[in-house]
Amino acid sequence: MKAIVFTEYGSPDVLKIKDVAKPTPKDNEIRIRVYATSVNFGDLMARNFGNITPSEFNMPAPLYLPSRMAFGWNKPRITILGSELAGEVEAVGRDVAKFKTGDQVFAYLGMNMGANAEYVCIPESGSVALKPVNLTHEEAVTLPYGAIMATSLLGKANIQRGQKVLINGASGGIGSMAVQLAKHFGAEVTGVCGTPRLEFVKSLGADKVIDYTKEDFTQNGEIYDLVFDILGRSSFSKIKRSLTPNGIYLLASFKMKALLQMLWTSITGSKQKVICTFANETTESLVFVKKLVEEGKVKAIVDKSFPMEQAAEAHRYVEQGHKQGNVIITVGRR
Repeated sequence: MKAIVFTEYGSPDVLKIKDVAKPTPKDNEIRIRVYATSVNFGDLMARNFGNITPSEFNMPAPLYLPSRMAFGWNKPRITILGSELAGEVEAVGRDVAKFKTGDQVFAYLGMNMGANAEYVCIPESGSVALKPVNLTHEEAVTLPYGAIMATSLLGKANIQRGQKVLINGASGGIGSMAVQLAKHFGAEVTGVCGTPRLEFVKSLGADKVIDYTKEDFTQNGEIYDLVFDILGRSSFSKIKRSLTPNGIYLLASFKMKALLQMLWTSITGSKQKVICTFANETTESLVFVKKLVEEGKVKAIVDKSFPMEQAAEAHRYVEQGHKQGNVIITVGRR
């Protein structure tokens, strides 16, 4: 089978199409014929991880060394990127009960990656579900990462109807889903993004959109019950003035400073809270968002699609900040 492979860290040009062995499903696995995968922030980071310094690492410093060891120190150990996929079940292991050949599915592979290939094997207990019936594979593949992350993290913040919620980083995979889910839960939503993506975030249903290049939301006098900071670009010391007395500062990516702030607010009994936590990668999140999509309450937006032969161009397009919505790589033909 063909796959998009990289054997050294670096620019998008390290991505090459190569022939690799077609995987064989274990007894508890399904083999999926991949029709579409996506390009996310995590793909860009993993592709260039060898050149990422500890200060550029978007997680707590103690995780830097284990992450470098997991991904490979001098050269990649994970050589096929892609954490999201949509496709068709082509074969099933003998113990598989949830899926059958021909099922149309979408899935999230997490840090294991591997979706940039014509076939991939996944345990049936993994983060995989039947895709929304009203979406193409190219549309469905935009959902798994955001669905899992946003659903889990907003749940940990106990989002409530009537709350005022600000999403800092509202145009990315997690942020765009968070805007839609927060609206579904009945919140009043403000999205923060750059100038080129203002209309995109408005189209997701945000009640208000702030251009961070022109306005600092921590200085405008507005207060929120929940500030969801996707990439951890702000800090609790700045955010606290924008929170209600019982407000929550929720982070999807965080460093040690934010963890210490979470510990401090907990120890001191502060009513304002910092929440730094990892998402629970569950199939339930996919099924939940699938239902919302089929009911017309959540939409999938594709900005641009590239064939797998143009994977480098897809990465370059995302890296240069051009995308407004999701960038897709199509794999093979149906």
